[in-house]
Amino acid sequence: METIIRKIDKNKIDEDIMEQAGRILRDGGLVAFPTETVYGLGANALDEEAAKKTYEAKGRPSDNPLIVHIAELSYLSKITEEIPKKAIQLAEAFWPGPLTMIFKKTDAVPYGTTGGLDTVAVRMPDDAIARALILAGGGYVSAPSANTSGRPSPTSAKHVEEDMDGKIDMILDGGSVDIGVESTIVDMTVVPPMILRPGAVTKEMLESTIGEVQVDRAILDENSTQAPKAPGMKYRHYAPKAGLSIVQGKTEDEVKAIKQLAYALSKQGKTAGIIASAETVSEYTTGIVKNVGARSSQGSVAKNLYRVLREFDDEDVDYIYSESFATEGLMEAVMNRLEKAAGHQIIDAAQVSAKQKYRRIIFVSTTDNCRGPMAAELLRNQELSQEYVIESRGMVVLFPEPANQKAEAIMKSRQMSLCTHEAVQFSEKDLDDDTLVLTMEENQKWKIVTDYEFVKHVYTLGEFVEIEEEVLSSYGQPLTEYGKMFETLQKMIAKLAEKLNAAAENNV
Repeated sequence: METIIRKIDKNKIDEDIMEQAGRILRDGGLVAFPTETVYGLGANALDEEAAKKTYEAKGRPSDNPLIVHIAELSYLSKITEEIPKKAIQLAEAFWPGPLTMIFKKTDAVPYGTTGGLDTVAVRMPDDAIARALILAGGGYVSAPSANTSGRPSPTSAKHVEEDMDGKIDMILDGGSVDIGVESTIVDMTVVPPMILRPGAVTKEMLESTIGEVQVDRAILDENSTQAPKAPGMKYRHYAPKAGLSIVQGKTEDEVKAIKQLAYALSKQGKTAGIIASAETVSEYTTGIVKNVGARSSQGSVAKNLYRVLREFDDEDVDYIYSESFATEGLMEAVMNRLEKAAGHQIIDAAQVSAKQKYRRIIFVSTTDNCRGPMAAELLRNQELSQEYVIESRGMVVLFPEPANQKAEAIMKSRQMSLCTHEAVQFSEKDLDDDTLVLTMEENQKWKIVTDYEFVKHVYTLGEFVEIEEEVLSSYGQPLTEYGKMFETLQKMIAKLAEKLNAAAENNV
């Protein structure tokens, strides 16, 4: 089958294209189209054979019900046995919009559309292209998301084409969608009404309109024999090709844990994908990192989620780790989709981050232009089991001078370099709980201990690696003395790497 793709402007709808698309639907074909939530795969909702084509194109289980889309409220009576008063109130408040309601169905709706249920899910989308297509196609269009079942839902026509090209008759390309996650689903056949899937219309918004609304917390596993009452309740959905886990906890702990997990994966020769927020994306140093949006802008995260999940399918990643998001407002829908995509694989951020005692190592010398930067560069060239931020500082730094020329000469002779180094003054902000401070001399250690409050993890380098020796300055001495200092540092740094790696193994 050749799939026809037509660009269409919601502000100036081409009637000829719409008539062609409507005819395809009326004749039992399939047309993908944009809504404000995600792209839908449209079929004649009252045609049993069209429903079968929908399931076949998506590879979707036939007991997973489809949502019937209408364009006018008057169309509701033909497909529902009764319309509760609260449903009218919700329709008046949120239709057209991202809200689906479940009613008892009439005989006009085939069981192929409802997944064998006596109930029907109905929505009126708030998208000019969608509503025009529904009317052109006969007024009742079933439309699950236009993707291969289980994959991330499509938020652009390109996503639809990736999954559906050659499987369906037509794709209407109306650009990117506005919301990015599927509609809220509310069961109106129970009292009080019950949310079966969270979306942009939140529990608070519903309750402000009709009073009490319950939330279905039950998650049906894939082996359940119970038929799902709404899309997305039973089967794994929204999943990228690589495995995915959500790392959950305080944001600070999440970042630490994901960095640790990504680094551990890299040590196995594998690549991690990382779903990060705009606020934290710059903190990651390992793996392929994607910005899903700002925590302060719930809409941006919802709109970008499926795009990011799909982008990882084009990346050479072996596993994906995602930050979690607060389950309030629209973010409840985001977390619902993330958890489904991850198959409910949740990692406790605090437990992972607790396995690494030090995350930053600072070497302290007098002026930070020789011993400290040499030690830092030596440690960066060691094989380490965990990732560390490795830096150096000076006790007396008047300006950001470069590394000592003799020190640079020694490092170059060992295929290392300090050419980008600039001296930095030691300060109180360098004394974090997870920072290990290693001084070259005893007097530097004691100056830090006496000058600052709440000092933790400050040692001389020799003391920490159990070598009774200080690393003394070679300033003003011949190059051979710098070479001897390098040999001392090399011996100590090798012991330091061994100690750090042993601690890492014991904490696994």
